[in-house]
Amino acid sequence: MQILQELAAKNGPLCVGLDTDPSYLPESVLKNFSSPAQAVLAYNREIIRRVAADKSACCFKVQIAYYEAMGLEGLKVYADTLKLVRETGLIAISDIKRGDIGATSEAYARAHFTGDFETDIITVNPYMGFDTLKPYTQYASPELGGKGAFILLCTSNPGMVDIEHQKLKAGGLLLEKVGDEISRINDELKTTYKKNYAKQTCGAIGAVVGATQEKDARYLRDKYPETFFLIPGYGAQGGAAAICKTLLEKAGGTVNSSRGILCAWKKDEALSSKLEAGTLCLADIADSAAKASLASKEDLTK
Repeated sequence: MQILQELAAKNGPLCVGLDTDPSYLPESVLKNFSSPAQAVLAYNREIIRRVAADKSACCFKVQIAYYEAMGLEGLKVYADTLKLVRETGLIAISDIKRGDIGATSEAYARAHFTGDFETDIITVNPYMGFDTLKPYTQYASPELGGKGAFILLCTSNPGMVDIEHQKLKAGGLLLEKVGDEISRINDELKTTYKKNYAKQTCGAIGAVVGATQEKDARYLRDKYPETFFLIPGYGAQGGAAAICKTLLEKAGGTVNSSRGILCAWKKDEALSSKLEAGTLCLADIADSAAKASLASKEDLTK
């Protein structure tokens, strides 16, 4: 997580979401590949290459669901996409939102922190209990690779109030219980691995905090000043840069944009004639994605 925090300071806080669905690609591009999955891989490769060259983002978030939906070939594309990201030196976040008990969580952790699906950071759902977090957070140890996790705290969907905003009998909100546990885990890691974490300026375990809940942003940023945030909801989901600015204070965070970048070509007036003629190519839509990434970086850092 420390490396991601440093990259966010260097390249800006943007996280490019590779939630790449084949439906996001024009027919003129899809027809040039043997399968939709291969078209997705080619698009991902071009976006990763351009964003890394432009230094317009600090990381990429790869949402596994879109790749699972393409079957076995899709999972191969998922693995290849993660490798492409990590080869650039930027951070790969696997958006898998796993959360299960005992040996099942241990298997999930092995699957995504080692082997074919190895990544740098994963997203984790804590709502089956805090004991389910241990199999993931133990990988923050230097011996197991110093991996990271973003735990769901205050998500960007409207239905988050159904659970995360529920009041506890003991007082406070459920999301505060989760946030306090994240702080406790980070304190424990800092104590256990003093030598490795002595100079770190954020915890090894971060929190997912959406940019769509303005009233929560200031409160959560002040309550958890040492927690690095993964901030979804910016762009297509309606999250504003002003909310992101608040969440990026103190320990900071990374702001995810997926469809706003992946589908930027659809709003690119310079490509309208090519789209109508059916001549829009992969380079065209990748160029639009790269420009959208630079524009998002400027919006978030101005």
